[in-house]
Amino acid sequence: MNKQHISYSLSKQRSGIEVNMTVLNVGRDLMVAIYGGDQAHIGATALAQPRASLEDPERVSASTSVMCILGHKEELLAHHAAQTLASSLNRVVCVSCGIHIDNAGKEHLRVIQSLVEELLNEFINSI
Repeated sequence: MNKQHISYSLSKQRSGIEVNMTVLNVGRDLMVAIYGGDQAHIGATALAQPRASLEDPERVSASTSVMCILGHKEELLAHHAAQTLASSLNRVVCVSCGIHIDNAGKEHLRVIQSLVEELLNEFINSI
């Protein structure tokens, strides 16, 4: 693989949960993998296309579609990540997300959401 296409790779950890994010430039578009926990996998993939906001045409929003593997819970994370990146960066974004935690409870899910949000913000602020 040509290393120049990887624009960003970072991991964050809290409460024994590690979440990784790798971003690949595909022309002007972005392909993003968010994965980690006890077993990384692909649970959901979201594709977001930037567009003018319906409320304020001066702002960028995005239209986002998601496909989820049966029984997986990453749909909302993938949607949020793709929507956030596409509308913030005005680029087409594909996000695949898979974070498995054995016997995950509500606190685990809050930690994962927080880690993903931190990764997204750090990437957006680095551009």
